Amino acid sequence: MSHGAPSHGSHETHRAPYVAVVGPETATPSEVETAQRLGRLLAEQHCIVICGGLGGVMEAVCRGAQSEGGTTVGLLPGSSRAQGNAFLSVALPTGLGELRNGLVVRSADAVIVVGGSWGTLSEMALAVRTNKPTIVISGWEVRAPDKSNNPELRMATSVEDAVDMMLSMIARKAVTDDAI
Repeated sequence: MSHGAPSHGSHETHRAPYVAVVGPETATPSEVETAQRLGRLLAEQHCIVICGGLGGVMEAVCRGAQSEGGTTVGLLPGSSRAQGNAFLSVALPTGLGELRNGLVVRSADAVIVVGGSWGTLSEMALAVRTNKPTIVISGWEVRAPDKSNNPELRMATSVEDAVDMMLSMIARKAVTDDAI
């Protein structure tokens, strides 16, 4: 199975899902373990992992994905590839600092949240705002001021539950988008 967009001239319509995994650079041991398991499972599902490219949750998800032969992309805050973690397939220095959070979200088909920091919260908000399927494994629990639930924001009970939800939400969104 090819990762990414089909080659020119190809009639292949399926491409690997791009999944942003967001979480704190200063992660707890539990968040690191969860992110690493998530990375392995995403790679097994042929997903391309996108993250902020640094340590903590970002490094752990990349380590897990790489252990299963997955592709990992880090959108780095600074201007040097050297600041990226050792488990990135592709390190892209943006020079944008925290503003890169918008690029992480916009480049993904779905967002999975592991843990919580203020940067993670900004990525969650951008994902919901742009109607990206967003699944929280652990961390922030956010509700709109009017107490309504957003259909694009779901809470998962496990890594497996999060990946199943994400794949289902992406498939449902693709059908809806194709119908328009």
